[in-house]
Amino acid sequence: MRRTGPPSGRPPPRNREGSAVTATTELPTRKDEAWRYSAVEKLRAGDLDTVRQIDVAVGDSAREVLLVGDENSGEKEIHRLKVNVGENARFEIFGVIASADYARLEVEVTLARGAHFELGGITVGGRDTVREFVTRVVHAEPEGTSNQTVRSVHWGQGTGSFLGSIDVVRHAQKTDAAQDFKGLLLEKGATVNAVPQLEIFADDVKCAHGATVGQLDESARFY
Repeated sequence: MRRTGPPSGRPPPRNREGSAVTATTELPTRKDEAWRYSAVEKLRAGDLDTVRQIDVAVGDSAREVLLVGDENSGEKEIHRLKVNVGENARFEIFGVIASADYARLEVEVTLARGAHFELGGITVGGRDTVREFVTRVVHAEPEGTSNQTVRSVHWGQGTGSFLGSIDVVRHAQKTDAAQDFKGLLLEKGATVNAVPQLEIFADDVKCAHGATVGQLDESARFY
């Protein structure tokens, strides 16, 4: 794993309230904290220039399904989405990353009042592969909800990562946000990582994250 920090001498951007903010379009994505990337050297500047914009209108719903499977077995595959979810609207994305030497799904979501975001993700892989989900969810208005569930199964020298940020602005009361990550290591050389980041300025919220990583013992592998 490679650990990176912010460029020296460069202060983080600030929001209207004077708090530091960051975006997934930059490396690293967190202000003064180290923010781990499984293989940051595989990301070139051009990879971060292509972003697909999705706008979900007030009261509407939208769903995206992404499969990086055997037919996409190139060296690198990166998908970047920037999503605005309108008032009382819903956006769901479900992704399976099971191929490419380096594969990454990056999602930045901004939620209006009463909006909901749902992420379901799976990373699978062996050899010396890296598969990761990187998310930033901004609860910009009250009563928004979000739920992120990621599962990783890896073997060989494979790496699976979930790097998730939840930002709740000061007036976004009644926010309900959750992250859940579970990883399974089939061999000793594999790695799975969960890096949750919660930045909460409101006081009437429910925000939770959980992460569990385990290995199969020899008897379980036999059966």
